[in-house]
Amino acid sequence: MAKFGGFMGGGGNANMQALMRQAQKMQEEAMKAQQEVDETEVEGVSGGGMVKVTITGNKAPVSIAISKDVVDPDDVEMLEDLVLAALQDASSKADDLKAQKLGRFGGMM
Repeated sequence: MAKFGGFMGGGGNANMQALMRQAQKMQEEAMKAQQEVDETEVEGVSGGGMVKVTITGNKAPVSIAISKDVVDPDDVEMLEDLVLAALQDASSKADDLKAQKLGRFGGMM
């Protein structure tokens, strides 16, 4: 076999095909992991669980639950702060989920 620029000739086509199959398999795995992240629900909480927000891994809102104990018509600002904190908590958890499931794929997704 002839040697060209540090590479052995003759088996390059087979090696390229194997590399392409491996890349395709990795892309399929990344897409499956992305779909799993998108469909997974995460919950953010604040106020010791008095406000709960559920979002999907791609940060689409699913639900908000607010305990009656936290509803004070004279302090709406506190409730707004608790909802915002729960949203931020859920968003952070969605980011963690994405990093955990997709981190091994680097910049593919």
